[in-house]
Amino acid sequence: MLSISDLHAGTAGKEIIRGLSLEVPAGEVHAIMGPNGAGKSTLSYVLTGRDGYVVTGGSVTLDGEDLLALEANERAARGLFLSFQYPLEIPGVPALTFIRTALNAQRKARGEAEMTAPAFLKLARENAAKLKMDFEMLRRPLNVGFSGGEKKRMEILQMAMLSPRFLILDETDSGLDIDALRIVSEGINALRAPGRGMLLITHYQRLLDYVRPDRVHVLAGGRIVASGGPELAHELEREGYDKFAKEPA
Repeated sequence: MLSISDLHAGTAGKEIIRGLSLEVPAGEVHAIMGPNGAGKSTLSYVLTGRDGYVVTGGSVTLDGEDLLALEANERAARGLFLSFQYPLEIPGVPALTFIRTALNAQRKARGEAEMTAPAFLKLARENAAKLKMDFEMLRRPLNVGFSGGEKKRMEILQMAMLSPRFLILDETDSGLDIDALRIVSEGINALRAPGRGMLLITHYQRLLDYVRPDRVHVLAGGRIVASGGPELAHELEREGYDKFAKEPA
């Protein structure tokens, strides 16, 4: 599904990703863990086409299609979704309007008919209920005045509504209390499917108690330096990243 080969990327004049290779098959959830400054968020930005990041080598494909040749909106239309570590606030734009506009823009780009307002509202109510969100929140400006947990639930709601093919979750667990972490994790697990892949980026093992990954990778110095099963996350929790951070990039 997602295939990254010898990727080199960063900001102008600074290489951050240094020969990273990774395969995430359809139907699997992979976790990337690593110390601060390892390149975890940079990887998510490069994959989704954020401005200001430059690819200087390597390749990235999604189901065989060259992802790097596409603009950010085209990648989204292909089903790539990024859940932000710090979700943006958009004053003046109701959450429902934002999500419906995004959903129908993607459907149009894929040559599909727009979702009618009644069908959209029905789906939004169903998904909000699963995430224990007050539906009236969706009538408020997107994320404005929301708590950290409410913002993260809104990200999961967007995922459920857009039903992407590949999810990248950048530290979705940051700032969540235990109850919010459980609810958000349930929302993530509900999206696991044979034709969908997920990449979880996290500092801590606690998220992986709720969303059990198929594989765990350690990112240090801009590349993957170790991979293993879920037990690797427990090892990192016990021993930290020191031995990996010291390895040459």
